[in-house]
Amino acid sequence: MASSSKSVSAKGEQAAARQVKSDRLDARMLETLVGYNARRAWLIVSAFFAERMAPYGLKQIDFSVLSLLAHNPGATSRQLCNTLDILPPNLVSLVATLDSRGLIERRPHPHDGRAVGLHLTAAGETLIREAEQTVVQLEADASARLTARERETLIRLLQKIYL
Repeated sequence: MASSSKSVSAKGEQAAARQVKSDRLDARMLETLVGYNARRAWLIVSAFFAERMAPYGLKQIDFSVLSLLAHNPGATSRQLCNTLDILPPNLVSLVATLDSRGLIERRPHPHDGRAVGLHLTAAGETLIREAEQTVVQLEADASARLTARERETLIRLLQKIYL
């Protein structure tokens, strides 16, 4: 009787293995596409980002704007839109939200009387400094399967597509 239970167990394992194998679809064609692979990688990085930026109350676009302002004080809305490839109406509400949170402030632009420069407040500087450190770590965690050189190469290759 012991041998028949082993036989039933082995058959069950084989059936389970077939089920797992049949759940995996043939994605070889998709895996040859840059967009598909970039999207799959982005899903991983995005999940890490959402989890680790939640305590800061930052979405990806918020983080990008604050980081750009940290490294480019006085940047204009037009410059932010061009750099991030976003439409001006989308930036207006984002700037208003960051302003209402006390993270940024508007000041007259020193060279263009019609433009307004955006600057981080002290609270914005503190927040983005901490958030950038967190993002550096989350990126390292999300790309842990890559060597430092592979990571640099991947970034350089992706930039060749959009720069």
